[in-house]
Amino acid sequence: MIRYVLGRLISLVISLIVASIVIFAVIEVIPGDPAAFMLGVNARPDTIAALRAEMGLDQPVILRYFNWVTGMLQGDFGRSWTYKTPVADLISDRIWVSLPLAIYALFLSTIIAFPAGIYAASRRGGAGDITIMGATQLGVAIPNFWFAMILVLLFAINLRWFSAGGFPGWDNPLQAIKSLTLPAIALALPQAAILARVMRSSLLDMLGEDFIRTARAKGLSRRQALWRHAVRNALIPVLTIIGLQFSFLLAGGIIIEQIFFLPGLGRLIFQSISARDLIVVESVVMLLVFVVILVNFAVDIAYAAVDPRLRTKT
Repeated sequence: MIRYVLGRLISLVISLIVASIVIFAVIEVIPGDPAAFMLGVNARPDTIAALRAEMGLDQPVILRYFNWVTGMLQGDFGRSWTYKTPVADLISDRIWVSLPLAIYALFLSTIIAFPAGIYAASRRGGAGDITIMGATQLGVAIPNFWFAMILVLLFAINLRWFSAGGFPGWDNPLQAIKSLTLPAIALALPQAAILARVMRSSLLDMLGEDFIRTARAKGLSRRQALWRHAVRNALIPVLTIIGLQFSFLLAGGIIIEQIFFLPGLGRLIFQSISARDLIVVESVVMLLVFVVILVNFAVDIAYAAVDPRLRTKT
């Protein structure tokens, strides 16, 4: 197990190095001079040059990259050119919206998908299975931003059960959770549809295995064999999907945060791209990539802990 973990750690470090190079290179080739953009079209060349020097844009690209990476390793993400504050402060303020939203959406996705997938597998070919599979197909097909607007129209404008957007802060936790409910549902339902289909497929594969037939031969009912043996083993591929979904929910909520006017990391990236605040874009995207890679690393370790065969292949 130790050898397996070390191998995954090496892979994690290599992935982070490659990701940092790609992110920095992509941001650097974005058209437009940030200094000229901030000062406007009527700015004098010497004023633009002075601002470029202040922002460090006059330095060689390689030096800027190493300064950026070494700064992040020390907890210094740089200083925002637009907000005139450290990027770390911007991230610490916004992550307390995006992270709870992702966890909330993942929780909703899981509690919807697990019972639905198990029920569909236990009723294979029946009316319940057909109904759930049809609903999941619809859930996969509907874009979450369109579903978010339907939720706002129905529950915020017509029924007035929730606010149409905004975030009141965590001083009042109940109000904060309530303000995240509609965006969490908009993010969760498409993911629940995917997870339910994976859960059903994995369970059906398990129910066809020899050890299930042996359990049935010893007198267990189909329901008992399902819950005692099949569900646990079916969770192995589901763990991978859950890890990928959390990464998506944290990093992929830009449109949802825009629809609900949530001051999260996704909206910060959108605003920073619009303002050509490249240091914020680079740092936030790198942080999200780090979280994605770290979650995948944790899923790999959990996967190996559940299935010892993986450890022997490394």
